[in-house]
Amino acid sequence: MSTILQDTKLAAFRADWKQTSLPVDASVLAKANEVINTMDFPTTRTERWKYTRVTKIANKSFALGNEMTVSKLPDLPFDNAYNFVFVNGEFKAELSGNAVDFQFESIEKAAEARDFIGKAVDLDQKVFAALNTAYANGGAFIKIGAKQVIDKPVQLIFISTGEQQAANIRNVIVADKFSQARISQVFLSVDAKECFSNVVTEYFLEDSASVVVDKIQNEDESVYQVSLDYVKQPQNSLFTLNTVTLNGALVRNNVYVDVAGQNAYTHLNGAYVLKGGQHVDNHTTIDHLVANCESDEMYKGVIDEQATAVFNGKVFVRKDAQKINAYQSNGNVLLSDSATVNSKPELEIYADDVKCSHGSTTGQLDEEAIFYLRARGISEKSAKALMVTAFIGDVLDRIENKEIIEYIHTILEERFGWTF
Repeated sequence: MSTILQDTKLAAFRADWKQTSLPVDASVLAKANEVINTMDFPTTRTERWKYTRVTKIANKSFALGNEMTVSKLPDLPFDNAYNFVFVNGEFKAELSGNAVDFQFESIEKAAEARDFIGKAVDLDQKVFAALNTAYANGGAFIKIGAKQVIDKPVQLIFISTGEQQAANIRNVIVADKFSQARISQVFLSVDAKECFSNVVTEYFLEDSASVVVDKIQNEDESVYQVSLDYVKQPQNSLFTLNTVTLNGALVRNNVYVDVAGQNAYTHLNGAYVLKGGQHVDNHTTIDHLVANCESDEMYKGVIDEQATAVFNGKVFVRKDAQKINAYQSNGNVLLSDSATVNSKPELEIYADDVKCSHGSTTGQLDEEAIFYLRARGISEKSAKALMVTAFIGDVLDRIENKEIIEYIHTILEERFGWTF
């Protein structure tokens, strides 16, 4: 039996939180509580957290479950979408849209969610996933029927508000056979100060399903977020996750994809633009379990002032997973001498008939290119903006949605003064 640890930061951190009321299977909940009771927060001695210190989160006291709302929504990427609004994790029907032709429920009211919550997540040694499972206070349950094609984006809007408020958000997305959907997760703040969002989203795709997810992280520069995405991919399925991080004090993105069916395609794209004292950490894991599949991931970052970025991408190709194409790249531009990035793309291959590659580049803007642009009447600021936007444009071009791109451009113009 594991020893219960009582005098830990983790024990104090969640001491006043109430156990979740979500329909979580008893065995899953028991495992989550075991992890919480026998572990503490990860430190830099933990390999996957080597470059990300969570003491800024662990040393604070966050209130969970306080009833709060906002009177008006901030600007959103999509004007024409199925909108579902959550404030500090709680679903707000009065701010959300009307009837839809697919299944949506706030997850605490979705009895069917019991069949899915925790079934894609390996809780072992994962403190934040365990915290979310044991103390989740809201989220979305979405199920798309067989052969159903959603006619417009499903926009999940998560708003943090208040001071030192926490949200343990749990989402379950189920895409039945031959279904298609585009889902947007937008994280925003309204009058928020030092809030914390701990988000777990589980995706269950069936045969030949296609799910495209656009995740926009644009919370206040004092807000912390840990986001975990778990994906189960069967044969002939397509899963795309586009993650764009524009603001936030500390943002950690963990993505785990199990590719368990042949002829499945996985695309992970990420862009992060940082300044001040921001810290953003992207960790991805794609596990190719069977043959004849393809994965492609591209992450690019622009880091200014004293900001720091981390990228760690790992691709497994198992023994029987022959004829796998797996590509992985991470590029970074440092705009100041104080900016920092730690990049580690990895491949672990046990098959011999594969095409796999990975690479990482870090540098500064080309001074000769800047001089060339300035010689043609372009200011130094505009020249740098052009080069930066061209650099991350490789990632943004993969999003393939004009409204999302325009929204990102607007935020970058407001935050960095870049014009497009």
